[in-house]
Formats: sequence, structure tokens, C-alpha cells
Amino acid sequence: MESRTANKLWIAAALFVVSGNIYCNEARAAAADDPLLVMGLLDQLEIRDIGGDRDVTWDAQGWIGKDLHKLWLKTEGERADSKTEEFELQLLYSKAIARFWDIQVGVRHDFEPSPSRSWAVIGIQGLAPYFFETDVAIFVGDNGRTALRLDFEYESLLTQRLILTPELEANFYGKSDPEVGVGSGLSTIQAGLRLRYEIRREIAPYIGINWSKSFGNTAELAAAAGQATSETQIVVGIRAWF
Repeated sequence: MESRTANKLWIAAALFVVSGNIYCNEARAAAADDPLLVMGLLDQLEIRDIGGDRDVTWDAQGWIGKDLHKLWLKTEGERADSKTEEFELQLLYSKAIARFWDIQVGVRHDFEPSPSRSWAVIGIQGLAPYFFETDVAIFVGDNGRTALRLDFEYESLLTQRLILTPELEANFYGKSDPEVGVGSGLSTIQAGLRLRYEIRREIAPYIGINWSKSFGNTAELAAAAGQATSETQIVVGIRAWF
């Protein structure tokens, strides 16, 4: 009787060890199928020329994470006359919710213009039908401030190395913030058309044209400050990623 019991215990132990090995192998395989990855994209680093005045602008983003969960960092800004006029930084947690689509939540801080502003962020980013890259975000700040940003981009391959990229961005604000020159409603629209040549897939110089216009209360605030409400600029820049 004791012998039979011992045999059963040995068989159970052996099955436990085998099942444990199978589980560990499956876990290692799952980890190998979903490795930790890093991506960085300098989407735009460019000089914009207006009648001899040159502005330097940038738009960059990167992430670290796995297939379904990532940590994103986004930044954009502008320097003119050796002074930073706009500087924005976002830190976001991103989760895949569908094929080609992520939902993102986090924080945004505007270092410039002064005074600085901080926002909570919720947005969605992905590839819309017909391959439109889409980034839509809602921002909620202090004192009832709210904002909405719509960003769309499309890449048209003229050749294997020559790519034409139209882009459109629109910004809306729930209330006026005269201290930073922002009015309620539709604030600004920016449209660009850039032609890049990929020396390698990771690096590509480009040329293009960029148009921006202020609307409504934002245009009134800009005019009162002696600033242009509409600009058309020739741009020269570089795009790179790793």
C-alpha cells in the first residue's frame, strides 16, 4: 500500500515538474515574441525663412515599451532670433486598443510662451483609412482651460526614395488665455507640404512650404501685439529615426 502511494507521489511530482517546464518555456517564448523595444523619430528639424528672418522648429517623438504598452515622449517648439518662443513636452502612457490604434493618457507642459501651462492629456493615435496618420488629443488645464488638437499626415511615395508629405494641424481652445496669446474657439491652423529624399530609410533631408494662420480671438490678440496673423514659409530640414 505504501509502495503504491509512493509511486503515485512520484508520478504527481514528475507531472508537476514537466508542467512547470512547459509553462516556463511558454513564458520565455511569449517574452521573446514581445520584446522590449525603443523607437525615436525626429519628424521635423527645419529652418523656416520669412523675408530674411529664420526660425528653427522641431517636432520629435519616441517610445519605449512592448507591443501593447508603451511610454511615449513628444516634444515640439520654435526658436526665433536666438530665443525659444514655443516649447512643449508631453509624457504619455499608450495602450493598443485596436489594430494600428493606441489610446494615450498623460501630461503636457508648455515651457514657452511664458507663463508656463500644464495639462492633463487624453488622446488617440493611429493609422486611419487610406493611410492617414492621425493624432487627436484633448487637453485639460488649470482654471477650466481646455484644448483640442487635430493632427493629420499622409505619405505619398513618388519613388522608392522620394516621398511627398502633406500635413494639417488645427488647435481649438475652450476659453481665452490672453497671457499666452490664445483665444477661445478655433485658434490656429497650420498646413505643410514637404518633399523628402531618403538617403537611407533612417535619414532624409527635405524641402517644402508651410502655411499658418490665426483665427478669431487668437488673431485679434496677435494683431494687438503687432504679430502677423498669417504666414507662408519656405522650409528646409531633415527627418531621422532609429
